[in-house]
Amino acid sequence: MVKLKRSLGMPWWREWPLLLAVVTLLLAIEGKAWVAGALNDPPLLVGLLVVLCAVILIAAIAIVRHADVLAHRLGEPGGTLLLTLAVTGLEVAMVTFVMATGKPKPMLARDTMFAVVMLVLNGLMGLSLLLGGIRHREQSYNLQGANAFLVMILPLTVLGLILPNFTRDTVGPTLSIFQMIFLSVMSLAIYGIFLFVQNRRHKGFFIFAEESASKVHVDDSEHSSHTSGYHSLMLVFYGLPLVLLAKHMAAPLDAMVNRLGAPEALGGFVMAVLVLTPEAIAAVRAAQTNQLQRSVNILMGSVLASIGLTIPMVIAVSIYSGRSLVLGLDPVGMVMLGLTLVTSMLTFSLPKTNLLLGCVHLLLFGAYFMLMFDR
Repeated sequence: MVKLKRSLGMPWWREWPLLLAVVTLLLAIEGKAWVAGALNDPPLLVGLLVVLCAVILIAAIAIVRHADVLAHRLGEPGGTLLLTLAVTGLEVAMVTFVMATGKPKPMLARDTMFAVVMLVLNGLMGLSLLLGGIRHREQSYNLQGANAFLVMILPLTVLGLILPNFTRDTVGPTLSIFQMIFLSVMSLAIYGIFLFVQNRRHKGFFIFAEESASKVHVDDSEHSSHTSGYHSLMLVFYGLPLVLLAKHMAAPLDAMVNRLGAPEALGGFVMAVLVLTPEAIAAVRAAQTNQLQRSVNILMGSVLASIGLTIPMVIAVSIYSGRSLVLGLDPVGMVMLGLTLVTSMLTFSLPKTNLLLGCVHLLLFGAYFMLMFDR
């Protein structure tokens, strides 16, 4: 009887972030006049952004909680893939929805994808390697899995974020319609092939045998007493208000850039931080418990999914709505992207990682963050 009561009572108090997100969304809809007035008052503007970001972050953490239960039941690598797709799907939906509404934001998708690459491959990967190295000195992983991620990430980032600067059919860092369609098809094809390799053909590339052998099995009833269908439904219920809240965050972000003199790329960075923070917590915890392979799967998988899914979606929005889409990075961004990709290839060319490698990636992230405000 006690167990039954616990099972029935648990979901209601644990799902308070959903109520918070819905209430915040309703207030944002009903208080449009107040929000418009806050855009002209810097203190209110900052406060509004803080509240919206906090609500989105809290709800995103709840999404990861439900996705993590499903991931535990699926096992590796399918579980990590589900966790990655849940977070990346939220990011893609937020970017495309914000891009398709309000005033044109041709560089939002580019800035968000670039922020994801810098934040994940440098900031979060560096933090994971550093903390894991401090605690365990050296950590091992499946070299084939890391290289499989990198061989997919490299062409997608270069073709999507650098090549548009050098095409001749259009003026500026953009692509022609035919080029955009080709890039979309190629991105989806590459990501689809990767999913087949990860979950069918070479599933073992993304599993580290020693981690699997040493991992203590935990019955999923200790994680949740509810069915997988319940958790899948909650992913949908949380995702919808978050995407709509992202729409209401677009205007305050634009106002902050214009009135406070913030860099234009800050909007994309904020969106990347909001959706990646819950996933980052899972990746860093995995590295600290000496499960570096899981950390690599989460982080590199999020970069690959972000690039591979965001590009087709924003291109579809651009073609359908007729809005301009800027994909090519500026020269400083191209240098930082190239340096990050080369450093990542060198990092994961070794059979073991240590804190030195983590420090290098964190230094690159520091350089990216500094250059965002000082170019």
